[in-house]
Amino acid sequence: MTAVALFTRDLRVHDNPVLAAAAQDPVVPLFVLDDAIASRIPETRMRFLSQALADLDEGLRRKGGRLVLRAGDVVEEVCRVVTETEATRVHVAADVTAYARDREQRLASELEAIGVALHRHEQVHTVQVPGEIRPADRDHFSVFTPYWRRWAEAPLRAPASVPRLTVPDVGSLPLPEAGTGENSLPGGETAGRERARRWLSRTVDDYEEVHDDLAADATSRLSPYLHFGCLSATELVARATRDHAGDGARAFIRQLCWRDFHHQVLAARPDAAHTDLRPRGEWIDDPDALAAWREGRTGIPIVDAGMRQLVAEGWMHNRARLITASFLTKSMGLDWRAGAAHFARHLLDADVANNTLNWQWVAGTGMDTRPNRVLNPLRQAARYDPEGEYVRRYVPELADLADAAEVHQPWRLGAEALTERGYPEPIVSVDGGKVASVRGATPLF
Repeated sequence: MTAVALFTRDLRVHDNPVLAAAAQDPVVPLFVLDDAIASRIPETRMRFLSQALADLDEGLRRKGGRLVLRAGDVVEEVCRVVTETEATRVHVAADVTAYARDREQRLASELEAIGVALHRHEQVHTVQVPGEIRPADRDHFSVFTPYWRRWAEAPLRAPASVPRLTVPDVGSLPLPEAGTGENSLPGGETAGRERARRWLSRTVDDYEEVHDDLAADATSRLSPYLHFGCLSATELVARATRDHAGDGARAFIRQLCWRDFHHQVLAARPDAAHTDLRPRGEWIDDPDALAAWREGRTGIPIVDAGMRQLVAEGWMHNRARLITASFLTKSMGLDWRAGAAHFARHLLDADVANNTLNWQWVAGTGMDTRPNRVLNPLRQAARYDPEGEYVRRYVPELADLADAAEVHQPWRLGAEALTERGYPEPIVSVDGGKVASVRGATPLF
C-alpha cells in the first residue's frame, strides 16, 4: 500500500507526525503550490518558501526519499497523485483557518468518492490541540492567563521519528529557484534548527530581560520557521524545558503558548480573521494617512522605523509591532484590518491566527482585558530605544542626530530643519511629549 504525506505549512522532517505516520508504507512526500495562494505571495516569502522546499527535499533524500512538487488546486493535484500511485491513504496536518478547513473538507469528500481515507493529524502546527484545553463552560479560553496556567501543566506529545523512506515512481515539477535576498532570513529546516540551537544555547536565559530591547534585536527570530513549520513548536518547548530552568526560558515558552492561544481562539471563532470579536465604533477612512503609515512617513520616528524594517526585512521586532499597531488604531483611528493586511503582505511569519488576533488585541477589539489602552510611542521609544539606535538604523534622515531626545522627537528642531532632512512633521498632534489618541482611549504605557 502507498500513502501520501501532504505537506502544507509543516515543511520539516524532524518531529513531523504527518510524515512519520505516512512513512510506515511507501510514501509520496507531496507539496502543492496552491494557485489560490501562490499569486499573492510576496517576493520575500516566496524566496523563504523556495529555500524551505529545497531544504525539505534534501532532508527527505537523506532518509532515502524525495519531495514531489505539483502546482494547481491542492485537492485536484492530491487526487491526481493518488490515482497515479494507487495510494490508499492521505495524511495531512489539521489547521484552523477557514481556508484550510474548507480544503480539508473538499479533500476528504473527493478522496472518499474514490475509496481513499484522509487522516488529519493534530499537534503538528501547535503544541496542544486547539480547543482541547478549554474552560468548563465554553469551547475556548478568551483570556490568556488562565489558558497559560492550564497549558503549562498539559503533557507534551512524544516526538515523531521518521524511518527510512521508500518513494514510488511518480512525476514531479522541478523545485522553484531558491535564490538569496539581502537582509532576509534563510528558509528551511536546516537554517531553523541551527538558529534554534544557537538561541537555546546562548540567548534564551536572558530573554526575559532583553526581549523588548529594540536596538539589541535579541529575540529569537524563530517565528518564520514556526509559521512554515520548518521547526516544531513542541520540540522547542521540550528543549527549553529540559535544558533551561530560569525566567528567560519560561518567558520564551510563554510566547509559544500565545501562538497556541490564538490558534484555539481562531478554531472556535474562524470569523475572527476579519470580524471584531469585541464591537467598537466606526473607524476613520483616510487613505493618505494609511499610506503614510505603510511607508514609514508618519513623522513619529519609532513608528516609522518599525514600518521600514518590515518592508526591508520581511520581519519586525515584536515590540515595534505593538507600537506601530497601536499607533494606527488608537492614535490614527484607522481600521486594524488595513494594518493586518499590510503586515500579511510583508511578514515572513504572517499566519492568520497570530497576525489577525494580535492586531485585534492591540486594537481593543479582541482578547485584551484592557481594550482602551494606548501604547504611547514616545514613552515606548524612551523605554525600549533609549539611545535612539533602533531609529537611526532604519530612519537614515535622523541617523546623524547625536541626542536621543531629538532622534525620537525631531520636530523639536523646527519645521525648516525637518524639511532639509526630508523627514515629515508628525501626522497627529504632539504636545508636551503626548501623542493624540482617538475616541477617549487612555494612554497607559
